[in-house]
Amino acid sequence: MQFKLMIATVFGLMIIAGAAMADGDPARGKELSVDCADCHGENGLGDEEVPGLAGLDEAYQIEQLMAYKSGERTDEEAMVMYAEELSEQDMADLAAYYAGLEGE
Repeated sequence: MQFKLMIATVFGLMIIAGAAMADGDPARGKELSVDCADCHGENGLGDEEVPGLAGLDEAYQIEQLMAYKSGERTDEEAMVMYAEELSEQDMADLAAYYAGLEGE
């Protein structure tokens, strides 16, 4: 019984830690977005060649960045190279920033 309680406690702490890390910091995301602005624009709206990020769902943005980082998505070489350098927290911060911007 004690072993099961210990496992449940550890599992619970892992969930809490993961949820805490998943919360993005939009202010830090804005700082990180300097590199993104080269292609996606200062306002995150993109253009006819580059998709906009402003107003997109945070979870979707993180999913796409992780797909680039893992090599699951390779259609944009610049995104692959950029995502390789991002931590999960960086991704969450960027997604929080762009999700908070007014999209079209």
